[in-house]
Amino acid sequence: MDDPQKDLPLPFPELSGDLPLLPARMVNEYQYCPRLAYLMWVQGEWAESVDTVEGRYAHRRVDQPSGDLPAPGEAEEGERIHAKSITLSSNRLGVIARMDLVEGEGDTVVPIDYKRGKRPHVARGAYDPERVQVCIQGMILEEHGYQSPEGVLYFVESRERIPVSFDEELRALARNAVDGLRLIAVGGHIPVPLTDSPKCPRCSLVAICLPDEVNFLKRQETPPRPLAVQRDEALPLYVQARGAKVAKNGETLEVSVDDVKTATVRINEVSQLVLQGNVYVTSPCLGELMQREIPVTWMSFGGWFHGHTVGVGHKNVELRTAQYRASFEERACLHLAKGIVVAKIRNQRTLLRRNWKEGECPETVLDEFRRDIEQTGRAGDLSQLLGMEGNAAACYFRHFGAMIRKPDDAREFAFDFEKRNRRPPTDPVNALLSYAYSLLVRTFVVALTAVGFDPYRGYYHQPRYGRPALALDLMEPFRPLIADSAVIQAINNGEVRPTDFISVAGSVALTPDGRKRFIAAFERRLSHEVTHPLFGYKLDYRRLIELQARLLGRYLLGEIEDYPNFTTR
Repeated sequence: MDDPQKDLPLPFPELSGDLPLLPARMVNEYQYCPRLAYLMWVQGEWAESVDTVEGRYAHRRVDQPSGDLPAPGEAEEGERIHAKSITLSSNRLGVIARMDLVEGEGDTVVPIDYKRGKRPHVARGAYDPERVQVCIQGMILEEHGYQSPEGVLYFVESRERIPVSFDEELRALARNAVDGLRLIAVGGHIPVPLTDSPKCPRCSLVAICLPDEVNFLKRQETPPRPLAVQRDEALPLYVQARGAKVAKNGETLEVSVDDVKTATVRINEVSQLVLQGNVYVTSPCLGELMQREIPVTWMSFGGWFHGHTVGVGHKNVELRTAQYRASFEERACLHLAKGIVVAKIRNQRTLLRRNWKEGECPETVLDEFRRDIEQTGRAGDLSQLLGMEGNAAACYFRHFGAMIRKPDDAREFAFDFEKRNRRPPTDPVNALLSYAYSLLVRTFVVALTAVGFDPYRGYYHQPRYGRPALALDLMEPFRPLIADSAVIQAINNGEVRPTDFISVAGSVALTPDGRKRFIAAFERRLSHEVTHPLFGYKLDYRRLIELQARLLGRYLLGEIEDYPNFTTR
């Protein structure tokens, strides 16, 4: 019987024009996981992990250029070559590589690639992705006129040098990996996630890729494994003192008022800088924060969210293209908006049921929410949906006061709530709600920007000058769970007191001390852990907000059939 016909390789032609060269490291990632390479190379995703930090530490010596790599034929007889951090490229191969170390004699050179950890005990001494990466370095050296029959992988932890022979089989594997990455990049379709792979839990991009979550939402089979990502200890730094200055001093941020230092915080412990009112930031400080992708949020003294400052922004153009495309389709907007409003109503109902102070929430109230949910599903356009959401909100705020603890002594001040009012709020509870919603908008704007969205182009909230419509969309189901809950807890626990409010011309606002205590309650609520109703694992609200933003991206890019809104039990 004849042998089956083999697939013919389809190599890319030599690069021309403005097509970028592929880094050899990206080819390594493609050989390891095509989806990982696509996320990093095409969509510009990146996240640190223990492995990436250790890898950078392992390269600290060879990342400093030293030595010289003479041109072929120029090395003197017997001259030893020892050159660190050499960058070479090849248009014919379409790749570029920074070589940790090149050793050799004359025209025969050996690329040496440093790797973290210990060498794996496998048949060929190392895994294919690492072998492919060092082979590409050898092929580039040959393109420049050197002879490079083999390379070396040096494992830092075990201090072992593993020789890698550049035989024809490995060269073909390397060329196929280069062509494969180039094809998926040009094709613009993200590869499907791995299924229940042992590679995923330790991957630095697991919380971005969401392989288990995407596969579960597609097939409803194996429940996702818990998100195995490093715990982020960084928290927002709020500065609200009038005339305060924030400056950089080494690896710290210093806050001073009237040239008197009042606080010092390590930069790596700050997730974002929140400035409220007349606060000054020095240029070196702002530049350092932008370089580290730490956003700076600007708010008015009264708590209005003005905007935020980031570095160059996210590179994921594909995501924003999909976002804009769907925002111009009425059916897509209505479909997303219905899911958002239904989730919000359900969470409002749950919050009332959980926090009703005198007895249990009446069934008549719960029935009214059920009718609102049913009517929402029949909405024919966004204007009808707005009316239905307004009816549910009226019911919710009509009973909102039932969740507020009444004082034991009738002579004590009571936080009364009759109806929702704003612009300006006329009582302490409404002042707290308005401020909480402003903090929540800021939280979602920062999260959406970090994921790669444009927070100003939404689906339910239509675009309007200066309004972060998408942030307002995604935060709707979280208003009761985060903002309203933080207000109720702050009042019922006595964290805010009657003396924490000021009233001017019928408008009520928090004092600076009151804001400080409420901010603590709000941030504590964001750190509260919940169990995801679909995936079954626990995560805090900070991580949950990012997860929901990434799930919206997976939906808009066509990887899952619907966007799963979060509703708590």
